Amino acid sequence: MKKNNPFTLTFGKQPIEYISRYENTDTIISTFESDNPISQAYLIEGVRGSGKTVLMTAIANAFAEKEDWIVVDLNSTQELVDEFAIRLNDKCAKTPDPIKSGFNVSVAGFGVGLNASGQMQDSVSVLDKLLSSIKKKGKKVLITIDEAMPSENMRHFASQFQIFIRKDYPIYLIMTGLYENIYAIQNDPALTFLLRTPKIKMEPLSISQITKQYKAIFNIDIDDAHQMALITKGYAFAFQALGMLYYEYNDRLALDEILSKLDDLLDDFVYKKIWESLSDKDRQLVRAVGSRQASVSDITTQMSISQTSFPRYKERLIKKGILHVPSRGLVELSLPRFAEVIRFYP
Repeated sequence: MKKNNPFTLTFGKQPIEYISRYENTDTIISTFESDNPISQAYLIEGVRGSGKTVLMTAIANAFAEKEDWIVVDLNSTQELVDEFAIRLNDKCAKTPDPIKSGFNVSVAGFGVGLNASGQMQDSVSVLDKLLSSIKKKGKKVLITIDEAMPSENMRHFASQFQIFIRKDYPIYLIMTGLYENIYAIQNDPALTFLLRTPKIKMEPLSISQITKQYKAIFNIDIDDAHQMALITKGYAFAFQALGMLYYEYNDRLALDEILSKLDDLLDDFVYKKIWESLSDKDRQLVRAVGSRQASVSDITTQMSISQTSFPRYKERLIKKGILHVPSRGLVELSLPRFAEVIRFYP
């Protein structure tokens, strides 16, 4: 592959050629920096490959550059409260005199440490002391959790986070997740505060901005750049994948051949997993829509379902980021070349 390819397929990494989501970024940053924030948590929801993690990473990086913020990234597969204690303690240990000596959380002890008097401290006790000290020093803590999943672990963490909010600690949270996982977390009866948490749904990237970037990077005609941008449908992963492939192969392969390689990348990295997460009825609907703008009447006839029951299936796929309504009575797939890839699936 050519050197210095400005595109990347690495999930979560902020690419060299990155289209900023200025509105979403500014909304979260300005809210968290407000003297009286309307929320101390945000949920970022979207289909695989839509740029959720990249957006969260960009926001976390912006806060990490600020002297009065401490950013802690948590792994959703770990015991979150214990890991938060470990990570926050580690961050504080790198700053001058964050708290009185003695409060340490060791990985070996998995969330348990000793205070200056030699008394055992569990993770919550350690966090209480850390957050109290951080508050006195006028600093704030941002927690990020990528691909949050509904689980007892998440329930425990979110409940404790709510307690810390009630104690008026300067603690903030950004979580990303698929629609179905965010929905399950928000609607957990034990976590009602998350139901009121603002949610950002990942929308397609601007076709205009993609066009400008392709034109500038590849030095091609604006119409050709626009046609490439339309192929991506604004899907963040497709923008990166098509750009990477065109950068590598445009001097020796026709566009159709490049698109065949694009289908392979979409299949390997995202579409196979998306397809596996769909119900049989969802799959039937996706196949019925295909690569066209399909009328509701055509789809209901093909699926042998009533038009009154169709909205239930349609709304579920819209929320998952797979279906789009371009105009009244019509639907189309939101994911670029999804129909072309899934035709080979069983």
